[in-house]
Amino acid sequence: MQGSQIYIGTQNGVVLCVDGRGSGVLKARFFTSYSKEPTEVHSWDQLFFEMESFFDEIHFPFPTTNSRTFTAPEPRTYSRTRKAKVMKDEELLMKHGDLGSFIIRVQHRQNSSWQGRITWIEKNQTMYFRSVLELMKLMESALDSVSGPEDDEVLPSWPTD
Repeated sequence: MQGSQIYIGTQNGVVLCVDGRGSGVLKARFFTSYSKEPTEVHSWDQLFFEMESFFDEIHFPFPTTNSRTFTAPEPRTYSRTRKAKVMKDEELLMKHGDLGSFIIRVQHRQNSSWQGRITWIEKNQTMYFRSVLELMKLMESALDSVSGPEDDEVLPSWPTD
C-alpha cells in the first residue's frame, strides 16, 4: 500500500484551496507557512503571478531565466535574511477548499516555467508536472471530476467540412 502523500515537505510548499469556479473565474486562496493570512485569487493567471511573487520573495526555487519585459527591468536584490515561518505544516494541512485542496511543491523554475509535484488532498494522489500549463490542467481535471466541467465551457475545435 502506498503511504500518505499529504505533507508539505519543502520551504515553498503551497496549500491551494479552491472554493468556486465558472465563466473563467477562479475563487481560491492559497496558504504558505510564512503568513497566517491566505492570498486570495480570482483567476488562474492571478494565482500563478502571486505564487511567482511568493517564490521570488523567499528566493526559492531560484529561476534559471530572467522575466521578460518591455520596460527596463528592475534590478534584483537579494537579502541574506530569511523570512520566518509563522505557521506549522500541520496547520497548513488543516486548510481545505469547498471544491478541492491541493499541495503544490514547485521544485524547479526552469525554461520560464515550473516543474514539481501536486498532491490532491481529498484523493491522496500525487502527480508530477513539467509546466504551469500542465499544473493547471491537472487541477482542472480534478475539479471537473468533482463538480463537472464549467457550465459555459466551450472547447476549441477544428471546423468541420
